[in-house]
Amino acid sequence: MSSNQVLNDKKVQEIQSPAQEDLLIEKAMQILDRRLFTRGPKLESPPEVGRFLKLKLAGMEREVFCVIFLDIKHQVLAFETMFQGDLGHTSVYPRQVLKRAIAHNASAVIVAHNHPSGCLTPSRADRALTQRLHEALALIDVVLLDHIIVGAGDPLSMTQHGLM
Repeated sequence: MSSNQVLNDKKVQEIQSPAQEDLLIEKAMQILDRRLFTRGPKLESPPEVGRFLKLKLAGMEREVFCVIFLDIKHQVLAFETMFQGDLGHTSVYPRQVLKRAIAHNASAVIVAHNHPSGCLTPSRADRALTQRLHEALALIDVVLLDHIIVGAGDPLSMTQHGLM
């Protein structure tokens, strides 16, 4: 610490009364609360999630697999692109999705991927992956809310189409 910093700290200590210090502490607590407990938007419906994801994934030239990590109130904790593939396939590793869900302390997730071809029809592999993720996440008490496919037109919600 420089001598100027020491002098400035002493001046601050001399000037501030206990009441002023209490106000400063209260302000610091408000900043801490805002940083620790402010979440992203609450995603409440498949069309709303679809619009959010379309903005993120529509322009991708390759297939990518993403996860939205949510808290108990379904507010966004994080959005991550976890895997990238080629034009028609992405390898997804459920173990990695589980690790990130634990790291974010998520209580729910929504997974998504794009189909650069524009086709929204889920493949047999898409359905099998959804089932594997659902089962794996359940083991750590994380709910898989939906699997969204982004392509031409409105994104497809596997939940809305009874595929989950």
